[in-house]
Amino acid sequence: MEDKKYFLDIVINKEKLSDGSFVFVAHCPSLGIASQGNDLDESIRMIKEAVELYLEECPESYEELDMTRDNLPTFSIIEVKKNGKTPNLVRKGYC
Repeated sequence: MEDKKYFLDIVINKEKLSDGSFVFVAHCPSLGIASQGNDLDESIRMIKEAVELYLEECPESYEELDMTRDNLPTFSIIEVKKNGKTPNLVRKGYC
């Protein structure tokens, strides 16, 4: 029997720490968990591990995921100017 597949949205932001260094913070809004890494690849590895550990400890969370979703996660990037206006959608796509 084939394992059922679930698709989770992951958001990764580059954030500046108080010491001036940068870290990549990965958020999984569907499960309410986050992780981080020193670079993009490490943050992806760390959020994958965090998701696996979370679902291992809370298998009932599978029921909360949108299992009937026909589309893969989508993303959008918008332009924001200093005056707070958002004039353009810079990028939109499907993963």
